[in-house]
Amino acid sequence: MKKVDVLLGLQWGDEGKGKVVDVLTPQYGVVARFQGGPNAGHTLEFEGKKFVLRSIPSGIFQGGKVNVIGNGVVLNPALFKEEVDALEKSGHPLYDRLKISKKAHLIMPTHCLLDQAYETAKGKGKIGTTGKGIGPTYTDKISRNGLRVGDILNNFEEKYNVAKAKHLELLKNYNLEYNLEELESEWFAGVETLKKFEFIDSEHYINDALKNKTTVLAEGAQGTMLDVDFGSYPFVTSSNTVCAGSCTGLGVAPKNIGEVFGIFKAYCTRVGSGPFPTELFDKDGERLREKGHEFGSVTGRPRRCGWVDLVALRYAIMVNGVTQLFMMKADVLDEFETIKACVAYKMADGEIEYMPYDLEEVVEPIYVELPGWQCDLTKVQSENEFPEELNAYLDFLEDELQVPITLVSVGPDRAQTIFRHQED
Repeated sequence: MKKVDVLLGLQWGDEGKGKVVDVLTPQYGVVARFQGGPNAGHTLEFEGKKFVLRSIPSGIFQGGKVNVIGNGVVLNPALFKEEVDALEKSGHPLYDRLKISKKAHLIMPTHCLLDQAYETAKGKGKIGTTGKGIGPTYTDKISRNGLRVGDILNNFEEKYNVAKAKHLELLKNYNLEYNLEELESEWFAGVETLKKFEFIDSEHYINDALKNKTTVLAEGAQGTMLDVDFGSYPFVTSSNTVCAGSCTGLGVAPKNIGEVFGIFKAYCTRVGSGPFPTELFDKDGERLREKGHEFGSVTGRPRRCGWVDLVALRYAIMVNGVTQLFMMKADVLDEFETIKACVAYKMADGEIEYMPYDLEEVVEPIYVELPGWQCDLTKVQSENEFPEELNAYLDFLEDELQVPITLVSVGPDRAQTIFRHQED
């Protein structure tokens, strides 16, 4: 029996998971998304083209592979239709490659309205939500009021109207203007697109694949520091982004988890509100943003940028049981004379090397400085071509994190991916 390998982000999202899933897909028979919704955009570039996936797994571009939207995902039919239409125009076949869990929950138009109303009501305490209805959908799921993909097959209109009535009652408490009829028109058109795909009992499908010795890659969304339990609460997403989320989001037993691939950037970014100890407000932060094109793939919002945070990375490695590290966007640091890495936090009662309960306290990062390589990595084709300073940076990180870095990305294209520690 095969095991499920899990690929997930170790920072605040936007680490480059989509590209790596695309690169690894040829090694797997099934690629499955296990949590999150269309608030998470995975950007892929190859053959001179750029694609942004929001709900569809990033293995969709590799022929002969099955892609599964798992039960832990929340799905907006209107946005799903947009995604399908865009991919169809690019010439990539979808209907024979993508299957959808009956137990995945549906994001309704009124969920999006509630998300906007709740966020506006928070005033200065805004979370920084994308307004895509993710939180209210997971709220309904937990309170046992949710609408699921499988409901489309049985008495759907009545179930939809019951849930909608509850949401409209809540919206009466907020001064929000909206055109629900227009939103519903787009949404129900999306439901018709959903019906063109095969709805499956994904937990059976995944486990049967493992029994039949089919390799499975579980694709996470967002990042560990946005996990609803282990992230920088309350500035987090509404799902479990950690490795354990792949078990509940796909119906896989913990004993059937194999490799855990943890992805991180050579620096660090964050979108929206919330603590960010290594955030830079100077020219270095601007250079990272411009060189790394750090703008949200879904929202277009500029990302906050800072140096790599090893305190947070050690924590993420611990809670996920990471077995291999993948470092993304090494090329963004090409021009820096000096590169910094946060190895500890200085707090009111002294220095710590572990993640505190509340990151909103005054946290001052303690840095180690390393020499930059100051050369163009984007043309590098093998580990043997790495400059000495990059090797020193990688050795330093491996020593600090105690997990091997087996992949380094030196550009956005799938071809700009270097594997390390490969056996001859």
